[in-house]
Amino acid sequence: MSESYEDAIVAMPREVYDRMVDALSLGKWPDGRSITDAQRVDTMNAVILWGQHHLPEDQRIGFIDKGSKADSLCDDPVPIKWQ
Repeated sequence: MSESYEDAIVAMPREVYDRMVDALSLGKWPDGRSITDAQRVDTMNAVILWGQHHLPEDQRIGFIDKGSKADSLCDDPVPIKWQ
């Protein structure tokens, strides 16, 4: 990733970030065109990078709240019985 690309993403306004997040969740751009696979990858990378620079960790795309169970064992797994 080039430095100028990263600078452009970091300088991107919040409104553009929000539109990109909406486009990813809907699978289409605001004008109704579908997002191609290549656009999806590029948009995801831009959203992740922007979030790393502007959002607290718990508000970023993909954050998983481990709550009080962080770094501890969760409940014992229960095997599934297929019938």
